[in-house]
Amino acid sequence: MEMTRDKIDLYKRLVILLALALSLFGVLMIYSSSYILAREHFSDANFFLKRQLIYLLAGSGVFIITSNLRFEFLVKNAVYINLAIMAVLILTLIPGLGISVKGASRWIGIAGIRIQPGEFLKFSLILLAPTLFENFEHLDLKKRLIYAAMICTPLLILMRQPDFGTFSICTLGIIFIAFLSNLSRKKFYLTLFSSMGISVFVLLLEPYRIKRLISFLDPWKNARTAGFQVVQSFLAFANGSFFGQGLGNGNQKLFYLPEAHNDFIFSVIGEELGLIGVIAVVLAFAAFTYFGFKLALCFRSRLTFLVSAGIIFMLGVQAAMNMSVVLGLLPTKGLNLPFVSFGGSSLISNLWALGIFISAHKSTFERQSKV
Repeated sequence: MEMTRDKIDLYKRLVILLALALSLFGVLMIYSSSYILAREHFSDANFFLKRQLIYLLAGSGVFIITSNLRFEFLVKNAVYINLAIMAVLILTLIPGLGISVKGASRWIGIAGIRIQPGEFLKFSLILLAPTLFENFEHLDLKKRLIYAAMICTPLLILMRQPDFGTFSICTLGIIFIAFLSNLSRKKFYLTLFSSMGISVFVLLLEPYRIKRLISFLDPWKNARTAGFQVVQSFLAFANGSFFGQGLGNGNQKLFYLPEAHNDFIFSVIGEELGLIGVIAVVLAFAAFTYFGFKLALCFRSRLTFLVSAGIIFMLGVQAAMNMSVVLGLLPTKGLNLPFVSFGGSSLISNLWALGIFISAHKSTFERQSKV
């Protein structure tokens, strides 16, 4: 049974409001989890707060601009968007331009601002991949190879940085698009098992990833080394109990829990807002994903459906993976919590993706209203 136009518009508003609510909640939690760190290192307790507010303002501008672009324009220029992001990705590997943190060169510095192009790649690939998989049988060999190279090359660059977390999430997104598309099941399974094989090979290629996997199996055995973050995360959730310690009253952010305002901000939520806060965040992401998929299913164009569903999947699965990591259900991967964690590239790219989603919505229903 088709949804009414009023219900569709309601779902669209709910998707936007949930993303805005999560972003504003993120600003609050970033301040709570970082003001002591900011005061200690930057002599300004509001350092991270002010930056995140600027990122939210910039991201809102990107969302408004993108949502008002024609979806057909975005898809038509998906190759050029990917080429631009790939070029910036390459710059991260050039000494003097790329910024290396903890052995990973994932950022470039422009006018004192760090940009992580891998965050934007997640969604540019979602714009590009549907054209390859949906039209695979109708493309000649040359076009197939061009699209395949456009998808695989940036993934290789991610591994060179290295950024296994972004590599994993991009690979999952591509497999998801392939699964939903008209690609034959034989070719889909070939894509699936090839991706799994490459991922396992990449995982085993670096000793530190194997050590991280071993520590994940028993973090308490390596509580002072590889399992340190996860153990401190466990302690945060244990301290939070049901109702939490109260906003701003957490202890793990006092230089015990690394990346408290970033990858492990969900642990701070657990400590300060307790099980109630954790459930509220989980339900917010579940509702965002549910309403997003319900909207995507209303889009009659196959390409529009695939891009929209891919965007919601990427945001939802990254949230699930981040929460699983801090709960010790997955090995640490360096993935942040969408809309909530600190970071300009992450927040702006998430809002850019949401703008693409709303552009797809407008394109679909403007077309239907003209018929």
